[in-house]
Amino acid sequence: MSHSVKCPDATTRYDMYRDQCVPCPFKPGHGVSPNCGYDDDGGLHEPHHSPCGEGQFNDGSTARCRPCSACPPGSHVVWSCTSVTDTRCQEPTIPTNTGSNLIPHATDSGQIAISSVLLWAVPLAILICILVALSAFIIYRKRNRGRGAVLSFSKRSSLVKDGFSPLSAPACNNDLEDILSPDILSAPLQTVLDNLDVLEELVILLDPDNQIVKSTKHLASLCSFPSTWITYTYSMKDSKSPLKAVLEGVTSRHPDWTVANFAKLLRQMERNDAIAVLARLGLNEIAM
Repeated sequence: MSHSVKCPDATTRYDMYRDQCVPCPFKPGHGVSPNCGYDDDGGLHEPHHSPCGEGQFNDGSTARCRPCSACPPGSHVVWSCTSVTDTRCQEPTIPTNTGSNLIPHATDSGQIAISSVLLWAVPLAILICILVALSAFIIYRKRNRGRGAVLSFSKRSSLVKDGFSPLSAPACNNDLEDILSPDILSAPLQTVLDNLDVLEELVILLDPDNQIVKSTKHLASLCSFPSTWITYTYSMKDSKSPLKAVLEGVTSRHPDWTVANFAKLLRQMERNDAIAVLARLGLNEIAM
C-alpha cells in the first residue's frame, strides 16, 4: 500500500525540503516498505524496512525481496537460501569414462587417477594465481594509503596527539539564524543524538553515498577523521549508522560543541536539507 501521492514509485519517498522524490536505502535481508514508510507530509506509518519472508532473500542490491532459487533436477544444494543469500547449487558430474567395460583394468585405473588429478590441478593453479595477484594488489593499495596518511598527518600535528584535529568550523553564516532559532543553535551537539526522530531523518539524508550530494563521508573528512576509519565505519553500516558514529566521536572529544557547529559544517557541504531537519529539534529536548 503506497503512502505517497507525489511519489508513485514505492521505492522512493517525498522529500519536502528538496521538493522531490528520493530513493529509499536498501537493507540486506529486508525489503523496502512502501515510500520508506513515509507519507508526503513526513508522517511515519510503518518501519522503513520489513524482513524478507520465508523462501525469500535480499542481498542488499535491490529494494525488494526475491524468491529463493530451486536447484534443477540432478543437482544438489551446496548451501541453502538465507535471508541475505540465494541458494547455491552443484551441477551434476558427467562421467568421463565412456568405455564398454564396467570394471577398469589396473592400467586404466592409473590413467583415470592421473586424469582426475589434472582435472582439479588446472583450476586450482588458476585460483592460486588469482589469490596471489589479489593479495599483491591489496598490499600495494594499503602501502599507498599509508603513505598518503603519513603525509596528511605530518601537515596536521594535532592528529598525532588526539587522533584527529580539534575541528575548526567554518565562519558563521548569518542566514543560519533564518532557519534555526538561537535556542537550537546554542544547544549541545548531544541533543541531535538524543532526538531519535531527528537523528533517523539525518541518517536517511546523509548516510547514502552518492555522487550527487555530499554525504557523511564528507562530514567525517571535514572533522578530520582518517580515511581508514571512515572506510571501516562504512563497512559496518548494516549494524551502525556512520553518521551516528561520527557524531558520537565528535561529542566525545569536543563536549563543548553545539548544534551551530554542526549546522555550519552542513552549510559548507551545501546540505540545506539536513539543516532544515535540525529545525525539528524541540525546545523541550533542548531544555533537557
